[in-house]
Amino acid sequence: MQEVDVRCDLSVLLPTYNERENLPVVLYLLYNELNKMADLEFEVIVVDDNSPDGTGDVARTLSELFPSLRVIGRDRKRGLGSAYRHGLKFCMGALVMIMDVDLSHHPRDAPKLLRRQRETQCDIVAGNRYGDPSGVEGGITGWDMRRKITSRGAHMLILPFSPPFTDPTGSFRVYKREVLSKLCKVTQSDGFCFQVESAILAGRLGYKTDEVPITFVNRVLGESKLGLGEYQRYVSLLWSMVWRGRGDKAKTLRKRETKRQ
Repeated sequence: MQEVDVRCDLSVLLPTYNERENLPVVLYLLYNELNKMADLEFEVIVVDDNSPDGTGDVARTLSELFPSLRVIGRDRKRGLGSAYRHGLKFCMGALVMIMDVDLSHHPRDAPKLLRRQRETQCDIVAGNRYGDPSGVEGGITGWDMRRKITSRGAHMLILPFSPPFTDPTGSFRVYKREVLSKLCKVTQSDGFCFQVESAILAGRLGYKTDEVPITFVNRVLGESKLGLGEYQRYVSLLWSMVWRGRGDKAKTLRKRETKRQ
């Protein structure tokens, strides 16, 4: 994967598909929060999969208003994991933040993840939707019983893989760019399953991780992209990582890294 040189502190990578209503609000709030952080040089990269609702056009219009906003258009819907791999080629930040654009992730939590990374120098800092043990910070709002049961089932399935995060299906994270680059090389999932696969492989590769509680609000505008097909792919992914040796690529890469040290 060929990438550009590091030229700023942070790249925020935002894959979009049919988010024209949410994107302007997310960008306004995100710039407002990140601009409060002293000496932070950042950019925002929107990767749009040719959204039928015109999200790409909205993003290009907004790029005239927001400094350091770039829009990468693709010809069709290719999936979340694919968008991360493609967008990473254009990121110039030493750190890369990923987050949802449907307002489920509030941009006010972005500085919390960045501060934790600065304090710990972790390879990955993940947002934890389930909050801290005290219940004071973080939590989920707006999930119906079906979503709660589905989420609980997904977490029970992944526990045997010992993921390094409490919330391995979450998608609000900060990576060191070289770490995300390596994970993009060893993962194969193009859709939402990228989050789970990358979490499992991050654990196998021995990356240093941490997490912070975040507030997760179920989307209000637009439609969810999670359908039955994604849950089927989730189960297939876990099955393949047990029986088909999908982790071998990660183990090989880890051996190479050990030899270089």
